[in-house]
Amino acid sequence: MNPIESFAAVAADDAVVLILGSMPGVESLRQQQYYAHPKNLFWDVMGEMFGAGRDLAYAERLEGLKKNKVALWDVAHRCVRRGSLDASIETATVVPNDFVALFWDCPHIRHVFFNGQKAADLYRQLVVPALPEDMQQLEYTTLPSTSPANASIPAAIKHQRWQAIKQALDTGLADS
Repeated sequence: MNPIESFAAVAADDAVVLILGSMPGVESLRQQQYYAHPKNLFWDVMGEMFGAGRDLAYAERLEGLKKNKVALWDVAHRCVRRGSLDASIETATVVPNDFVALFWDCPHIRHVFFNGQKAADLYRQLVVPALPEDMQQLEYTTLPSTSPANASIPAAIKHQRWQAIKQALDTGLADS
């Protein structure tokens, strides 16, 4: 099986928070858009918090995130995975994205939010050990995956838990 590759980071240099997924799913890769599966709640949540919902063109959604100081990326730059499930990612094949470069380019990022446990696990295993010590002084929060495969958590609970991003932004912007 051939490796698949993620997309470029969506980030402005004044970003305060970073949302990390593990790796785009099949539909996202096909459309070349983050969270393209129509049942993924990500854009519904972003619409609720930032007006960057699925009703906007994709480029406008990305601009809405950047305008609100939110960066978006994946932990994996490349990996082998059958299908879309995080559980199918072959960890030994994961090549992480260049987070040193991202944190250098976006020095105001203070809080990293993981879209699901797999993203958090991959980051802690593959990224943190390679970060200089001064880039490890971030806050980390694992949120429930917005994927439709994560059906054990009701959508209302996911929406509520994801409000932590808005709270971190409010706090982070007040501190800067």
